[in-house]
Amino acid sequence: MNNHSELPRSGLASFAHSNRRAFIQAAGLALGGLGLGAGAGRAAESAAGASSPAGRQSKMRLGLVTYNLAKDWDVPTIIKNCAASKFEGVELRTTHAHKVEVALSNAERAEVKKRFEDSPVVLMGLGSAFDYHTPDAAKLRKDIEATKEYIVLAHDVGASGVKVRPNGLPTEVPVEKTLEQIGKALLELGGFAAGHGQMIRLEVHGAGTSQLPHIRRIMDVARHPNVGVCWNSNQSDLDGAGFEANFDSVKDRIVAVHMRDLDLEEYPWRRLLTRLNDASFAGYCLAEIPESADPLRVMRYYRALWLAYQA
Repeated sequence: MNNHSELPRSGLASFAHSNRRAFIQAAGLALGGLGLGAGAGRAAESAAGASSPAGRQSKMRLGLVTYNLAKDWDVPTIIKNCAASKFEGVELRTTHAHKVEVALSNAERAEVKKRFEDSPVVLMGLGSAFDYHTPDAAKLRKDIEATKEYIVLAHDVGASGVKVRPNGLPTEVPVEKTLEQIGKALLELGGFAAGHGQMIRLEVHGAGTSQLPHIRRIMDVARHPNVGVCWNSNQSDLDGAGFEANFDSVKDRIVAVHMRDLDLEEYPWRRLLTRLNDASFAGYCLAEIPESADPLRVMRYYRALWLAYQA
């Protein structure tokens, strides 16, 4: 999970700090995303189907992580707001107000599934906080079994996977041993998920574990087609050998993407989207952004920038 400042809500003035051509262009597209100009709106819409610099048609879709912007919304509100802002999918964070949890009855699970099936919004996954780095064998087994319960829940509500994470490297355990333990846990979960038509999405997360060489090592152990990487757009993606090498190290396993506020110029957003397109990524880019008193406005601006960065 990422904690970042909220996207400014002062309209185009929020872009005044930048004189780069990309942000001037993005501002014009943002007008269209907000319905403030017919010409700009058409430009933003055309960007969705634009080819990448390598000539590939973008197949990516935009979605929302309900941590934190939508943490207090129920399922109908999530669907309504995503549809209104043209967000195509959603990852429901567990423990939040939507209450899509393992305690749901079969009838309640069927109701959640039908709500999404009857809407233009896809329930692409459940976002859990389960991790597998603990040196406590009992806790490790407990987290693995709890994850299996959420895999079943994801199947029942019509989702396609569960997001999990590593969350650190215990100092009392050799790093390689911890990475192998996480990988073996994921390998077990991948086999279980396959039996329910689900993906296990490993978020690039945690102190130390968010380093891409460590994620690569985990994935080398967790060699199962139902286990993939959820790219998390951390600033540490630029560490070590740099963004390009880090991206290349896991690009064959990326199945979902979490994205922070797109006005953060220190992160190479345009390059990320270009590389995803070049890799023929056809999954969801999920906005993981802070709460706002005007969420629809923020979501529409977000979509406009996401489109602009691909144009």
